[in-house]
Amino acid sequence: MPSPLTPFLAVRESAHRLQGDDSDYAPLLELARGKQFVLLGEATHGTAEFYRMRAQITQALIGGYGFDAVAIEGDWPDVWRVNRYVQGEGDDSGEQALADFERFPSWMWRNPEFLSFILWLRAHNAGLPVEQRTGIYGLDLYSLYRSAEAVIGYLDRTDPAQAESARRHYAALDHVRDPAAYGYQAAAGLRAPAREGAVRQLLQLRNDEAAYISENGLAAMDSHYFAEQNALVVVNAEAYYREMFGRRVSTWNLRDAHMVQTLYSLVAYRQRRGSSGRTVVWAHNSHLGDARATESHLRGEWNLGQLVRQRAGTLALLIGFTTYTGHVCAASEWDGDPEYKRIVPALPDSWEALFHATGLDRFFLPLGPGASHPLFETMLERAIGVLYLPQTERVSHYFSASIANQFDVLFHLDETAALEPLQPAERGAIP
Repeated sequence: MPSPLTPFLAVRESAHRLQGDDSDYAPLLELARGKQFVLLGEATHGTAEFYRMRAQITQALIGGYGFDAVAIEGDWPDVWRVNRYVQGEGDDSGEQALADFERFPSWMWRNPEFLSFILWLRAHNAGLPVEQRTGIYGLDLYSLYRSAEAVIGYLDRTDPAQAESARRHYAALDHVRDPAAYGYQAAAGLRAPAREGAVRQLLQLRNDEAAYISENGLAAMDSHYFAEQNALVVVNAEAYYREMFGRRVSTWNLRDAHMVQTLYSLVAYRQRRGSSGRTVVWAHNSHLGDARATESHLRGEWNLGQLVRQRAGTLALLIGFTTYTGHVCAASEWDGDPEYKRIVPALPDSWEALFHATGLDRFFLPLGPGASHPLFETMLERAIGVLYLPQTERVSHYFSASIANQFDVLFHLDETAALEPLQPAERGAIP
């Protein structure tokens, strides 16, 4: 392994220490000028500062840089309820708009930081023409059954005959309400895969779109697009759950490919509505940093950041966030209660430990093609998802990465605080 001294000096020479005011984001906002996509990562799913900073950056991008869509690592139907709220539709309060985030880990979006952001977004949208209002949308594909039900519900209201057709198309999904159980049975040949019917339903919705909007006006575009994207989720989620009992690389690639497909569909939809479609994305570093710069590339994996960078080129800006220590909201097992956990100080041969050694505490670091050569070296990087297992820290949470190839810019916070679930009943093991 190369000596950390040279990368250490490169960070010291290039980093801008954060001052805690609006000047902290000025270099980033200048880099975002003219971009189509700004991808904001996070090193954990349970760090309050990451959510707060992403909200502040996104507010600036919406307020002064022409961005009008936010896409998050959440399920399509769950986030659509939030979108209706920020558009000024329906009777939800801000907290009620988050109620559909029931699936583990609910704290990812049912937290005070995200609530504050959507309250701001609703206020920002108030009084603007419909085509100028910023929307918020979900990129993920876990909502197999809820999305199927949403398609049928939409067709019940608009085309009862097609609703019956949708029920037939989705018949293979019935009776097994757990997506993982469906995937197991389909992969084992115990039930017929629903893919053929799901694809037919998606194609039917796409074929009907132009005629439906022509007959009912542009106001119908939103509801039809919601249904069409739910139909896409069913197609891709069915494949995801069927493949989850095979090699992990298959499901990882399927999931991130779905995110990219949804993102570009979203841009086209926003542009049809008369807006720019310039989009801010919130997701984990593991999705937004270019996979080609990490060891996951050796396993044949790609991710959202890589695919967007390959397609959009310099119109995409990839932003990472890291931390050295502190506390995190995470579970110890899947579907477990959220806990406040202390983050073990980063391993000595990691980027986070090198950043800590600079003594800069909190800083902004320009990366990308113009970065100093030592920042292209490979070192360990930490990733904490919805689970944090400090007893297996090295195996569970570290991978090799070339940080300057992975991101265009990076924010490092030496010590961070845990995200707090919104409701006491959701806090589980959190005191």
